Amino acid sequence: MPSTAVIGLQWGDEGKGKVIDSLAADADLVVRFAGGNNAGHTVWVGQDKYVLHLIPGGILHEGKTNLIGRGVVVDLEALIEEIDGLKERGVPVEERLRIDGRVHVIFPYHCQIDGLVETWRGEGRIGTTGRGIGPAYADKVARTGIRLADVLEAETFEARLRAALAEKTAIMSKVYGVEPEPYDDLFEKTRALAERLRPLVVDGGDLARKAHQAGQSILFEGAQGVMLDLDAGTYPYVTSSWTGVAGIAGGAGFPPNRIDRSLAVSKAYCTRVGEGPFPSELHCETGQKLRDQGNEYGATTGRPRRCGWFDALQARYSCALNGLDGVFVTNLDVLSGFEEISVCVAYELPDGTQVTDYPAELGSINEIKPVFQSLPGWSEDITQATCLEDLPPACRDYVAFIEKQMQVPVICLSVGPGRKQMFECDPAQAPA
Repeated sequence: MPSTAVIGLQWGDEGKGKVIDSLAADADLVVRFAGGNNAGHTVWVGQDKYVLHLIPGGILHEGKTNLIGRGVVVDLEALIEEIDGLKERGVPVEERLRIDGRVHVIFPYHCQIDGLVETWRGEGRIGTTGRGIGPAYADKVARTGIRLADVLEAETFEARLRAALAEKTAIMSKVYGVEPEPYDDLFEKTRALAERLRPLVVDGGDLARKAHQAGQSILFEGAQGVMLDLDAGTYPYVTSSWTGVAGIAGGAGFPPNRIDRSLAVSKAYCTRVGEGPFPSELHCETGQKLRDQGNEYGATTGRPRRCGWFDALQARYSCALNGLDGVFVTNLDVLSGFEEISVCVAYELPDGTQVTDYPAELGSINEIKPVFQSLPGWSEDITQATCLEDLPPACRDYVAFIEKQMQVPVICLSVGPGRKQMFECDPAQAPA
C-alpha cells in the first residue's frame, strides 16, 4: 500500500472510519485532506466505540503518524477537546498527530454566520451542520481567512483578526440585522489554543512527499462523499471542499501522479443527511426499516439519515469520476430480512425518457423518478460471515449485481461494525 486514497462513494456516512482504521494498520502515514468537524468517523475496537471528527483514523494504531492536511478547516477548541478525549482513554495523541500550519481556522463568527445564512435561505436551505465549515472555506477563497500559522504569529494574527471582525460585524448587522456575538477575548483564547498545538505544527505537504520518497506507505482519508463534492456533487446541496481523489493534491500538498491506488467505500444501500436530491430515497416503511436496522443517525449530529436503495447510476458516476480501483461495500448485514431488495438502474426524466448514466448536466435532478430492479432478498444473519462462501446465495448475487453495475471490483465486504467483521471478496484485488 505505497500510497492509497480512500473516499466516500455516496453522500458520506458510508463507514469510511472502519475501513480507514483497517487499512491504517499497514500504513506509515494517514492524512486527512478535506472537511472539518462536520465529519464523523466511527471505529469500534472490541466493545469500545471511538468517534473521530478531525483526527485521522490511524490515531488508534501504535507507531502511525496522522496528519491533518492543509485542506481541512479546523475549529481549534473542537480539536483540542477531541485530543483530550482520546488521551483520557489512553491514546497518546501528541506522539501520533501532526497538523499542517496552513489549515484555516474556524472562528465563532463563522458558526454564527452559518446559522444566519441557513435561515436566510428559507426553503432553499442546504442543511448544514452549523459548525461554520462553509463560511470558513468562503473566507479562504476570498483570501480573508486566518490560518493556524497566522495565529501563531501574534502581530499577524492581531491584524488579520481585527480586519475579519470589522467585516463580519458589518455583514451581520447590515445584512442580517443581528448583533454579532461578543468577541472581546477571542484573540487571547485563540492564541492560547494555538500555542498548545504549536508542537504538532508542520509543513504537511513536505511531510507527505518525503514519506513517499522514503518508500513509506501513505493512506489518504476522505471526508463526506463524492456526491457532496463542491464541483462534482449535487450542487448547491454539497459541502465546501473537494471530497474526491482530486482533492488530495490541494488538500494534502501531494502530487496527484504519485497516488498509487484509489479506493472508495459504499454502503450496500444509500443514505443522505440534510437537504438535496436523493433519487432512490424511500419515503415509506421500508425506508424506516433501513434506518432502524442500520442505526442511521449521524455520528456527529445525531440527525436521522434519509435512506433509500442502492443507486447504480450514482455509484457508477462516482467510480468513473475518481478512476477507482476497488470498492469496499459496508452495512451488507443491514439488508438481511428484506424479502426483496431493489437497485435503482435508471432515471426517468420529466419528459418520460429514461437514462442509465448519471445526468450531471441537469440543473436539477429533483424531478427525476428512479427506475428500480428488484432482486431476491435473504433472511439469514450474515454478521459472522468471514468469506463469500459464508453468505447466502441471494446475498452473493446481490453483491455481484451491484459490482457489475459499478463496473469496478468489490474488493471487501463489511457485515458488522467490528474490526473483524470485514473480509476480502477477491484476494487478488485486496489492498496490498
